[in-house]
Amino acid sequence: GINAEYMGQKKQQENINSRLQLVVKSGKYVMGYDATMKTIRQGKSKLIIIANNCQPLRKSEIEYYAMLSKTSVHHYTGNNIDLGTACGKVFGASVISILDAGDSDIVRNMA
Repeated sequence: GINAEYMGQKKQQENINSRLQLVVKSGKYVMGYDATMKTIRQGKSKLIIIANNCQPLRKSEIEYYAMLSKTSVHHYTGNNIDLGTACGKVFGASVISILDAGDSDIVRNMA
């Protein structure tokens, strides 16, 4: 039922969050639209994670550039506050770009 689906999403989100925390500790990433777009254009982004409340226009722009540069995009089930929190920040982030996953297997698993 719906509850099982919700629990599945929640579990998936926790999974991603723990991987993200490892990226934050051991890898390189940037937060925010401008910084993300810059990494995509430079071909440095390995994985892009978009929050579920990212503005539609920005979202489609990111997805378009990501497609051109063959960069994987992951749609995060939480909103920008959840995504920011997952990265250990006290502010929201509607999009993050992972440049170097460090010790995390997030790029392999999400891509």
